[in-house]
Amino acid sequence: MRILLLCVLLLTSPFSQALGLADLSNKDAVSGLKQALTQGAGNAVATLGKADGFLGNPKVKIPLPDSLQQVDKLLRTFGGGKYADELVLTMNRAAEAAVPEAKALLIQSVKDMSVQDAKGILTGGDTAATEYFRGKTRTPLAAKFLPIVQKATEKVGLAQKYDQFAGKAAGYGLLDENQANIEKYVTQKALDGLYLMIAEEEKAIRKDPVGQASNLLSKVFGAIGK
Repeated sequence: MRILLLCVLLLTSPFSQALGLADLSNKDAVSGLKQALTQGAGNAVATLGKADGFLGNPKVKIPLPDSLQQVDKLLRTFGGGKYADELVLTMNRAAEAAVPEAKALLIQSVKDMSVQDAKGILTGGDTAATEYFRGKTRTPLAAKFLPIVQKATEKVGLAQKYDQFAGKAAGYGLLDENQANIEKYVTQKALDGLYLMIAEEEKAIRKDPVGQASNLLSKVFGAIGK
């Protein structure tokens, strides 16, 4: 995933700024940026869209909704923790099943990138590329993820487990209505996790561009110097 914005870091170095943003109209330079973003997006999806991609990563692991965590503590007091554990497991498995569908839309957003979009990424903040992806893909990805999450939850009976667990929360007056629909909750958390991973990689690359050398970077840097 660290290839995601290697070219961005080099292009935002003092030397590249001296070349002027007009150089970004160079077809090779923009093509190099698109290539890096495409590969990076694919790597992010591959990291999350597999067994334990979410469950095994504490940064993106989907927890119980806030309103159910209090009930979880209460149930564990009486030895009922297995129900919450099963719920967390199935929620994360549903997210892992949905994320691979993000790849096509992320790649298409790169293909649709204009020279102006590229300039925005190159001159933006630490998560400029992530925000580009978020702005272009979050709404269509949510629509694409939801039926996949619904299918995954039906397969393992997650909705029924959630309703059963949520019923206990409702009985204690703890259920938040905004978290009552498990499919929508998992969908939003899956998207949050995807963009979080992209953002973290982008910030790491911006922080240490010198230590992230690649042939692709050399190609792009050479292109804008023409």
